[in-house]
Amino acid sequence: MPPSTIIHSARIVSNGSVTDDGWVRFDGDRISARGVGRSWEARPGDEVVDAGGRHLTPGFVDIHVHGGGGAAFDDGPEAIARALAMHRRHGTTRAVISLVTAPVEALERRVAEIAALTRRDHAVLGSHLEGPFLADSHRGAHDPALLRSPDQATIERLLEAADGTLTQVTLAPELPGALDATRSLVAAGSRVAVGHTGASADEARAAFDVGATILTHAFNGMRGIHHRAPGPVTAALSTDGITLEIIDDGVHVHADVVNLAFTAAPGRIALVSDAMAAAGAADGLYDLGSLRVSVTDGVARLVDGGAIAGSTLTLGVAVRNAIAHGMPLATAVAAASIVPARAIGRGDDLGALEVGYAADAVLLDDDLEAVRVWSAGDSVFAV
Repeated sequence: MPPSTIIHSARIVSNGSVTDDGWVRFDGDRISARGVGRSWEARPGDEVVDAGGRHLTPGFVDIHVHGGGGAAFDDGPEAIARALAMHRRHGTTRAVISLVTAPVEALERRVAEIAALTRRDHAVLGSHLEGPFLADSHRGAHDPALLRSPDQATIERLLEAADGTLTQVTLAPELPGALDATRSLVAAGSRVAVGHTGASADEARAAFDVGATILTHAFNGMRGIHHRAPGPVTAALSTDGITLEIIDDGVHVHADVVNLAFTAAPGRIALVSDAMAAAGAADGLYDLGSLRVSVTDGVARLVDGGAIAGSTLTLGVAVRNAIAHGMPLATAVAAASIVPARAIGRGDDLGALEVGYAADAVLLDDDLEAVRVWSAGDSVFAV
């Protein structure tokens, strides 16, 4: 039998609970055993890691991220690898590769490249098209000249190019053809997210009724909550099974509103980074798709118009921010692991430190900074 990895004497944070003096065993790319105390037994050749009472969490799952480390996912496989390596250092072991609005031909080429990556790199969970099917009124950092309503022919082209790896598509449900597109995408196995939308609460519910299951970066790129026009956020909060993405970077959403969302939709808040190329890199000028972005003090805004243009967040920081905003550790960790995994249909094998799940884990120090990261059983980062 090949050697295992045993991590013991850990405070295991998984599935919304904390277990003291816990241990896990990795065999290959899976968790083969878990227990407490000194009930583990090492075999010759096993790597034994003493966690020293520190927190051990599942690897983080980012379902909405555009780049990092100075690289943008839109720029191809090498850029994707560079950005993922940066996010790994902060605990993200799996990611959906998010693409901004671009011409359909460019998106076809990019999702095909991501399809190939998905088959050879376990860290890549497919692609997320955040555009071009967005409302101009709430476009944020998307090129207005490239926005369009969805049509069946375009949906079929993108699905064919992605070859089963189009994990998520963000749509504005009020656009002509959006509900039919939602039905088609869901039937093909993609998750549909409501976002970048001027939709009313009723229009958002209509999308949820035909299969949409995610709200893209809740509160951002959509109507706010008004007492006579509640908008898509309240529709998502009041609809069972809808996952709400939250960018908890202290810029996109106020801490009080983050707490409101966690309280109103327990177990349905997914922390996302929405990170662009400047995450883990220096301030300066960057490209986000076809648009120019200026990053100052870690805040990304369009040069033309000043709209927020993604973030420089990592999920490790998002977890710490959620805790600082009042969330229990187990709740914050779940929001960066099992909740997003479930949102894309991977909650049975990703996002938890349980037997049979992927051997993805993050060892955190007393400041909740990653000091070691495992992905599919391999040690991929260590301080």
